Formats: sequence, C-alpha cells, structure tokens
Amino acid sequence: MAYRVGVDIGGTFIDFCVFDTATQELSTLKVLTTPADPGAEVIEGMRRLSEIYGIDPAAVESFIHGTTVGVNTVIQRKGAKMALFTTANFSDVLEVARLRMPESYSLFSTRPEPLITRDRVFGLKERILADGSVQTPLEADSVRDALDRAQARGVEGVIVSLLHGWRNPAHEEQVAAILRQEAPDLFVFTSHEIWPVIREYERTSTAIINGYVHPRVAAYLGSLQAALKESGVTAEPLVTKSNGGVMSAELGKTSCVNMVLSGTASGVIGGAFVARSCGVDNAITLDIGGTSADVAVVIDGAPQYGMGEKIGEFPLYIPSVSVTSIGDGGGSIARVDEFGVLKVGPESAGSDPGPACYGQGGDRPTITDAFAACGFLGHHALAYDSVSLDIDKARETVGLLAATIGRGVEETAEAIIQVAVSGMYMEINKLTARYGIDLRDFALVTFGGAGPMLGCFLAKELQMRQVVIPTTPGVTSALGGLVADIRNDFVKTVFAAADDAIGTIPADFEELSARALDWLHSEQHHAGTHTLHPSADLRYTGQSFEIEVPLDPDWLVNGDLAAILDAFHRRHDEVYAFSDTDAEVQIMNLRLVVAGTIEKPTLKPLPHADGPADPVRDIEVWFGGKHITVPLYERDRLHAGQTLAGPAVIAQSDTTSCIPDGFTGTVDTHGNIILAWQEGS
Repeated sequence: MAYRVGVDIGGTFIDFCVFDTATQELSTLKVLTTPADPGAEVIEGMRRLSEIYGIDPAAVESFIHGTTVGVNTVIQRKGAKMALFTTANFSDVLEVARLRMPESYSLFSTRPEPLITRDRVFGLKERILADGSVQTPLEADSVRDALDRAQARGVEGVIVSLLHGWRNPAHEEQVAAILRQEAPDLFVFTSHEIWPVIREYERTSTAIINGYVHPRVAAYLGSLQAALKESGVTAEPLVTKSNGGVMSAELGKTSCVNMVLSGTASGVIGGAFVARSCGVDNAITLDIGGTSADVAVVIDGAPQYGMGEKIGEFPLYIPSVSVTSIGDGGGSIARVDEFGVLKVGPESAGSDPGPACYGQGGDRPTITDAFAACGFLGHHALAYDSVSLDIDKARETVGLLAATIGRGVEETAEAIIQVAVSGMYMEINKLTARYGIDLRDFALVTFGGAGPMLGCFLAKELQMRQVVIPTTPGVTSALGGLVADIRNDFVKTVFAAADDAIGTIPADFEELSARALDWLHSEQHHAGTHTLHPSADLRYTGQSFEIEVPLDPDWLVNGDLAAILDAFHRRHDEVYAFSDTDAEVQIMNLRLVVAGTIEKPTLKPLPHADGPADPVRDIEVWFGGKHITVPLYERDRLHAGQTLAGPAVIAQSDTTSCIPDGFTGTVDTHGNIILAWQEGS
C-alpha cells in the first residue's frame, strides 16, 4: 500500500488530500495554519491523518506541496535586502521600467518603490553589445568596489543583471565568480540563469523577485523537509510551480521565482481536473480561501497561461497560470468607510485570530461570519473539527456593523455577502473581456473553503448557466498537486528577422530540447511519458510587442518557415482581427515547455441511486430579505444520480455549499454536484 499526498497552505487552513494507490480512495483533511511556526501544521496534519484514516507516513511515496510563502513575501515586502549590479550608466533600469503608470487616468498615480532602492544599485565598468561582442572588458576592481559599497549597506545578496546578458552571459558569470570568492556569505543570482530573455527591465525584475523571496522560501522549504522527516515521511517533497507543474523542493530553494504563484496554480490545475472529469471543456475556476478569491480561465480543458502576471505591485515575466486574485475570501473583513459605505476586504482575519465565529479572538465581522449570521453555517462539523462555530459571536460582530449603518443583523449580513459578490463580479468581467469569451458558454467550478458558499450567488449575477461543486471542494487545490505534471519552461532569445533566423532554428530547437530532457532527468522523472510543446514569440517588424504562437515540432526540426509564418498570421488575425502576409516578421524568442506525465488518480465511482436526494432536516436561513425554511443535505449521504434543487444547503467536513433558488442539481458518477441555472428564475 502506498499513498500520494497533496498539500496546499492557504491564509487560514492547510489542506491535505491523500490518494491511496491500492484502494483508489481519497482522504481529506484541514488543519489551521501556524504562521509563527512553519512546518508545525504539517506535523499535526500527518499525525491526524494517521489517527483518523490509519495512514502510515512511511508509506507516503510522494508529497506534493503548494504554498503562498513566495507571493506573500512580495506582497508584504518582507523579502531580502539586496544590491543590484548592472552595467555602468544603466543603473536606473528599475526606476525607468516601462514608463507606465499603474492607473493611466489618475493624476495621483505613482509607481511602487522598487524592491531594490536606487542607493543599492551599482554600475560596473563593462559593456557587451547587442550582438554579443565585448566592447569593454569587465574591470574586476569595479566589482570589488561595488561589493564594498553594497556590504556597507548591509545587503544579504546581490543580483547581477548586465546589458545584453541574455546574448552573452560571460561578464555576468565573471561577476558572480568574484562575488562568491570575495563574499561567500552573500547569495548571488544572475539574470541569465533565472530568465535569459531580451528586454533589460523584464529580465532584471524577474531575477530580483527570485532573490527577494529566496531566504524566506529556502528557510520555509528547509522547515518543510525537516517536518516531514520528523513525521516519518521519507519521500523527497515536491512543490507546485507557477506554471502548473511540480519540481523538487531542493530545486525550489534556488529557483524561487518559479514557485511564487505555487498555491494559486495548484487550485487552477485541480479545478481543471475536476472540470474534465465532469465532461466540461470550458470553465471559470473560482478558488475562494480565507484571504482571497482566485479566478482563472480553462479553455478546451486546459488552463490558460501568460506572462506579466502581477505579484503584488510587480509583474512576473515567466510563464505562469493566468490567475486573477480578488481580495474577497472567507476571512475578508467587512467595514464601513469614512463615507458610510459598506466595504469588504482586502484585509483578512487569516487563521489568527480568524473569523469571529471561530471563537479564537476575532472581533471584526467577516464574510464567514455573515453566512453564519444568516443561518447557513453551524449545522455540521467545520474543517474536520479544527474549529467550533460560535454563531452568537458571529451575530454579535455583525450586529456592531449593523448598528453603524442602521440595519438589522441579518440584513447587514446579507449586504456583506452582496458586496463581496459585487466585487468579484466586476473583476471577473474584466477577465472575460481580456479573453473575449461569453460566460454563458462556461461553467463555474467553485471550490476552496468559501467557494461553494459564494459560487452560486456569483454565477447567478454573471448569468452563468452551470456550476460545478467538486466532491471535496475545500481541498481541491491540494488535489491539484496530485494531478500536476513535472513541468518546466525554457527560452532562447533569437531576435532576428524570420528569413535570417530560420537557418539556425533547427539547432536552437535541438539545444532547448536537450536542456529540457536533461532537466527532466535531473528531476528523477525516469518512468512515464513526456511531451514537448514548442512555441515562438513573433511580431511584425516595427511592432513594440510580440505574441506567442504554438508551433509543431516538425516545423522547427525541418526549418519550415512557411508553416511558422502561416501560424503567426492566423494567430495575429485572431488576436487583433488583421494580419499582413507581405510584412517582414521577426522571431523574438523560441520557447519550449517540457511536461513529464505523472499518473493521475482514478477516482472511485459513487454508489448509484435514482430520484431526489433525502435531506437530513430542514433549517431556517435568511435569504432574499426574509427568513425561509430550506432543506439541509449532508454531502457524504448523497449518491450518484440523485437530484436536488435550491434553495438548499449542503454541509460537509471541508466546506458548506449554499444553493439559491433557480438552481437544480444532479450528483455525477464521482460525486461532483452539477448545478444548472435557469435564466429568469
């Protein structure tokens, strides 16, 4: 008997999803996080899994972990104090950036202060030209002088990003060698080893984020490794990556930028897996935890990827699952602003003290408290008995807000829910505009501890006709770790006219393929299959930015320029509604994604039963401005083929699902609830 364990740490809970490879059973668990003692929640979780389900830690063959420590480090600006070494006279790269303001139409908009301030940026005497030739050799004394000045400012590490380092990394390598010899106590990262692409700001910014989160990520992963050993797990832990794949925790200590969006990517991968299992090709995944709501688009069964995803105030220029984060989670705090307007989030109660109804010292109303005050919660053990709900405390804190705005407790609680839904509605509309999609053709896959509470209310506002509630929605992000492939991205900047570059394209593709397979081998992926997904960034000469175009490997091996250009013209027409087949085309970057396939869990079918599901009892909730009586269902009593209709409440150990009127649902083979909404209801 062997187990595969997926783990996701959110703002309030750490989620466990365990797959028994022999019985094909899924076991799930939630444990409150311990921010002050990283790793303690893992030990506690493994102890409880052993106690509740009889899971032997020594029998764990893989442990896949998603975490938000990287993104939280950037958002909270609690990263390393670093210096940046760049080419002399190019020390303003972070201030100049892309000359864009965060809010184009605001007279008061300002750009965020860089993660490395100007007093810790030092120019070195050297110069490599755009073609890779050396104009000015590196002066070692300038490196030592910059190091002395950096150390005088108390830096913990150095980022080296020199002009045209993507084309010729020789000087960056020389600088790194000097620094490691002269100051072995400092960590050093070079831009070409992190993400070797053209454009100085993007390459520099990506390397800086990698260094900024490095100490905290490395310390956290070290604590995780120690905690697993202490709990009896011998398997080397894997961590989920921003691109939806996984890599070893040991590699994650240095390749930190690749796991900055680790936790959010896990949720999207898990949501896409659930959608495919339900036969849903196009979906919006809605992952609502304690702190935020993360939204992503799945088209033809595959999550959408992009670059330039925002990490706090900064863009991340590596391929990652495209996720929009909204500051509305179950722990988001409701308040009245100075103008008397009810607001929700982005401040969250987190796990300490948590929502007021958790009875752990929280004294400000949250979204979870609003649902408790409306009567939706408190009818089933919450979070596997990790917390005991105090409904009176929830009503008390919501009541304080109610007194401020002159409404009743239930009215105020429902208003909190409506404000939260309104904020998500606006952000999801922005997302759909970006992709040019019609939400009526998409299903909403809602999960996370608070996702099924809010999901149907949001779907109704968005006029989405279908909602999917996974079998274990509270731990779907942890399930995402179990189904994620080993995946990595490779890039080589070409920056040449397509006619000139095509002669070297076959060799470039062969080089990227060799690097990809070597990496896959280093990650111990010896069994199973792998796939290669090449693409290229192309543009018409004179354009400022390029678009990524998926390519057939045979086109690259054979140097089939006509096929490559035809694919670009078609893609350009899809994006911009025009193309120019007579214009010169430039190839900026050649990209390659390697994916080592991991065996996916085969979920056991649920026992079948026809007809309506039987509620355990009726409960009273506040809905639509009045008290109504609705049926309460327990999730573990539902069988495949059974039906139900809203308004209703479905309780289970990891979450509570709130079904408004107008929805009718069916339980599918694997226990997912497929809800249909009738427009006009």
